[in-house]
Amino acid sequence: MKRSILFDTETTGLDPATGDRVIEIAALELIDDLPTGRNFHVLINPERDIPPEASRVHGFTLADLEGKPLFAAVADGFLEFVGEDVLIAHNAPFDFGFMNAELSACGRPTLDRARMVDTLVLAKKRFPGLPNSLDALCRRFSIDLSERTTHNALLDCKLLAEVYLELMGGRQRGLGLATPAAGGNVASYQIQSGRIPRPMPEPDEATLAAHAAFLSSIKSPIWQR
Repeated sequence: MKRSILFDTETTGLDPATGDRVIEIAALELIDDLPTGRNFHVLINPERDIPPEASRVHGFTLADLEGKPLFAAVADGFLEFVGEDVLIAHNAPFDFGFMNAELSACGRPTLDRARMVDTLVLAKKRFPGLPNSLDALCRRFSIDLSERTTHNALLDCKLLAEVYLELMGGRQRGLGLATPAAGGNVASYQIQSGRIPRPMPEPDEATLAAHAAFLSSIKSPIWQR
């Protein structure tokens, strides 16, 4: 089984190099690209103000985060949850940049970008020239957006999990219309299509008689021309 972690952050702004901080982390566990129900979710006191323009995006003000833990207090829990598995995010360099700035600041190991899967890159390859925001992808895949009034990290993760599954081929990506290639065999066809052929039962005498009667009722059948 392949384990991967899909995660998202909300922040006080756009650039950790100018002092912006993480205020929310959400992460979902996937096994073979499907959510297991296990998740990691925390709100964080950023130890600084939250500009109004950022609050308009995610809905949080500093008052909402009073009494919440500092990043250093949740860092180990996050690292334990993600383990060494693949890390999936939409516009992943943004989330990796913020998380690594926070992890480095509190003396924890940073996230290796070799683990990064960026669903924005996947979407641009599949839908070049089209809008590929999370909202746009949800609409394209008919995923319900009714609860997304702000950029809540946990809800965004749940939506992105559905988007990621569609980008990877959907729940039935093993099913297809492939037929055995020349020189191929039934076993390879079964693997490609996900189908297991079942033998047809031999028709009984009554079925054969009914079929013969039906054929005799056809005027000028093409197989007799």
